[in-house]
Amino acid sequence: MRSPVPRSKSLSSCWLGGALCALAALVIAGAATGQDEPFQKPRALKVCDDPNNLPFSNDKDEGFENKIAAILARNLDLPLEVFHYPQRMNIVRNTIRYKLPNESEYRCDLLTGVPSDFTAVATTRPYYRSTYVLVYAKGRKLDVAGEDQFLALDRSLLSRLKIGVYERTPGVDWMKRHDLLGQAAPYRLLNADPDYYPGKIINDDLVNGKIDAAVVWGPIGGYFARRLASPELVVLPLPAETGVRMDFGVSMGVRQCGKA
Repeated sequence: MRSPVPRSKSLSSCWLGGALCALAALVIAGAATGQDEPFQKPRALKVCDDPNNLPFSNDKDEGFENKIAAILARNLDLPLEVFHYPQRMNIVRNTIRYKLPNESEYRCDLLTGVPSDFTAVATTRPYYRSTYVLVYAKGRKLDVAGEDQFLALDRSLLSRLKIGVYERTPGVDWMKRHDLLGQAAPYRLLNADPDYYPGKIINDDLVNGKIDAAVVWGPIGGYFARRLASPELVVLPLPAETGVRMDFGVSMGVRQCGKA
C-alpha cells in the first residue's frame, strides 16, 4: 500500500457519489476525458493491479481485490481485462493515465488498492479500512498481548530487538514516537526487484529470525500470520495516537475528469 497523502478536493460534476455508482459512471463512460463527450459503453472493464502482492492481488487472480474486480465486471455486464503492474514508482503514470501511441484507450480505468485520500487519482468510497500492526514470532523474544504490554517492556529488552519497518510509512512515525528507531531494520518501500512483494518481510525475514518483529499494513500481517503454522505469529493492532495516524481507508482509483 502507498503512503497516505493529503485528502484530495471534490471532483467535477462527473463524480456521482457512492462507490458502485461512481465506479459504474466513470468506468462505463470510459473514465471520460471530456465531460461533454457522448456516452459510449466500453468493450471491457479494464483494471490495473499488482501481479505479486497477496492478499490483495496477483497474476493468478487469487487476491481479494481480484475478486472485487470480477464482481464489478459481472455487475456491469462487461468482460474483465486486467493489466498487471507492480505498485512501484510512477504507477499512476504507467497504468491509469497511460495511453499507447496512436491508441484511443488507456491501459486501465480502475486502479485497485489506493488510499482513499490519494490525490493522484479520483477515489471511490472506501471498500475496506485497516490499521498498521506489529507482528512477532511468539516464544522467541516476545510474548505480549497488546501494544501497551509491548511498550511497557523493559528498555533493556526492547533495545535488543530488531524491528522491520518500511521506510516512509506510518510505522516509522510510530517507532519514532516511542523511541524505537534505534531498533529499526529499514525496508525500501519502492523495491525494483520484480519478484519482491511486501509480505516477504514476514514470510521470509520474520519467520527465519532475521528480524524479531515487523510493523506492516494490517492485511499483510493478518494474511501471512494466518497462513504460517510455525512459528506462531502474533498480530497486534496499532491504534492511532495524537500526531500519528495508523488507520486508513482503501478505495479504487479512477482518472479525474479532464485529466489524461
